Formats: sequence, structure tokens, C-alpha cells
Amino acid sequence: MKRRKAVKLAGLALASPAAAAWVLEQAAADAREFTRQAEASALGSGTLDHLDLAVTEFNRAYSLKPPKAVFDAVLDYRRKVDALLAARHTHRQGRELFAFAGWLSELLAWLAHDLGDARAGLAFATDAFVHGQQAGHGQLCAWAMDAAASINLYEQRPRRALEAARKGLTEAPADHPLTVRLHAQAARASAADGDGEGFTAAFHAAEDAYRHLPPRPARCFGLDVAPLAEYALTSYPATSFIWLGQAEQARRHAEHALAAYEAAPEASRSPSREAIARIDLALAHAQLGDPDDAVALGHQALDSARVVDSVRSRAGDLTAFLTRRYPRQSSVEGLRERLAAADTAARPALPATPPGA
Repeated sequence: MKRRKAVKLAGLALASPAAAAWVLEQAAADAREFTRQAEASALGSGTLDHLDLAVTEFNRAYSLKPPKAVFDAVLDYRRKVDALLAARHTHRQGRELFAFAGWLSELLAWLAHDLGDARAGLAFATDAFVHGQQAGHGQLCAWAMDAAASINLYEQRPRRALEAARKGLTEAPADHPLTVRLHAQAARASAADGDGEGFTAAFHAAEDAYRHLPPRPARCFGLDVAPLAEYALTSYPATSFIWLGQAEQARRHAEHALAAYEAAPEASRSPSREAIARIDLALAHAQLGDPDDAVALGHQALDSARVVDSVRSRAGDLTAFLTRRYPRQSSVEGLRERLAAADTAARPALPATPPGA
């Protein structure tokens, strides 16, 4: 090959000036065509900006609108991005489209979880992770695994939840609130598995990561994600101490979590997280021998504007514990009946199939 190239170059050097000029002119034409092909795209000039705005609005709507309505709208956009990926686009545009596809699937994972479909939720979380990898977007991959960790926990698969949290930590930036959250996810998964030492080690790692966060808050699609780290340091250990049977510790953390949720700006409020904090506090009161306050907090949780599947699941934990511990308490039966009605009203969840599944 080297010899052949040398002969060609020698031929160009020995050619007449006119022939050499013609060869170079053709080469320049080839270069212009290479450039045109590299820039060729079927995407409109404002497509990527539109997708950025859409994903931003979807994230803002997540805690404010009914999950089914948001799910349908996000899934429609996810399918549109899939079609754009199949059309002609530049390499740079492709990376951005892969990222938007991943962000939409990450949100769909949470929405499917809210609607009670763990299988769809985990499929979308995997899809988000894969598209994040294709986009070279480690933070997106980490967010996807954060969703997978939560979904697996609610499906009573603590070891898979722990695996997801650790997988996310390999992708998350060390100085990002997401790292705090993933360590706290690992702590919660350890507690769910009955591993007190694992909980303590992971929770200390979360606290240490929190101390090293930069003063300037991180943002994702216009939203401040720093509170997610703060919430994880209060609400996750509250749930964990419930599972570990340390009711006083659970009560203290649940009270702090509830205070933090109630003090959040309206745009950052999360009714479902607030409801779960109330249920954690209710469980702590129940374990400490106060069923009346536990039942009252349970009703307050079910008064939430966003009683999603995770809220109903934790309320089920509460009613099951109250029924075992206080079988003759009439107020417990009232809470059970209200939860049963909420479960009935929420079914069926969703008949969707994620793209590429």
C-alpha cells in the first residue's frame, strides 16, 4: 500500500501543471461534498431548541399535573424523537437527540412508577441509561439509575436497587447533588435488606458528599436539584430507620423531611414526597405506641393532591402494621377502607410499551 501511494504521488508530481490543477480542483470538490454530507440533516432549524423547551416544561409539570396526562404527552414526544433519530441528521445532532430521548425516557420511568407499572418503569430507566451512554452523557445515565433504584425498592428488590445506585454512582459527577442522592439510595436499599452496617456506611458517604457540594446550586432543565440531596438526607433515612426498627430515629428524620417539604417554594413542592414523609412519621408513631396520631397522619397523606402508586404502597405498609399491632382500633379500619377505595380508583394503570422494548 505504501508503494502504491508513493507511485500515485509521484504521478501527480510529474504530471503537467494543467493536469495537476485539475486533480486538485476535483479534490477540493470532494472536500466540499464531504462537508455538505456532514452538515446534511432533515431536522428543522428550531427542532432541538423546541425539544429542550418541551423537556423543561414536562419536568415542571411532573409534580403539578396528573401522572397519566403527563405520561401520554411525554410518550408522544419520546416517539417523535425516535422518528427523528431514524431520519437524517448530523453527528452532533444525533448526540443531542440521543440525550433528549434519554431524558424523556427517564421521566417516563418515574411516571410509569407513579402509575403502578414497575415493568414499564424499569424498561424506560434502562432505555434512558442506554441513550445516555450513546450521547456520552454520564449524568443522564446516573439519573436513570436513580429511577431504577427507587422502582426496585418499591418492588421489594433491595439488592437490585443497591446495584442500580452503585451503577449510577460510577456515572454521576462527584460534586453534584445526584451523588448525594445515589449514596442515600444505596443506604435505603441496604436498610430494606436488613443490612444496618451497609446503611450506616452508605449514609455517611451521602453526608460526606453533601459537605463537598459547591455553593452554586446545580440545575437541570431550569430546576434547582440541590433540594433533592437535602430531601434524600432526611426522607430516605426516615424510611430506612422504619425498616431497621429504630422508631425514634425515624420520627426525628421524618419530622425534618416534612418540615423541609412544607418550607419549599411552591414551584419546588412535591406533594407525593410530602405524603410519604407523613407516612414515615405515621409509622414511627405507630411503632412508638401512638396509633391515633399514626392514623391521623395516614389520612393527611391520602389527602395529598398527588396520591401516586408509591404513596398508596407506603400507606399499605402503614395500614398493615397498624392492623397487626392494633387489631381492635376502629380508626385503623377506616384508614384501610379509604386506602382500598384509592387503590380501586387508580386501577388500571397504563397500557403502554416503551420504544424499542
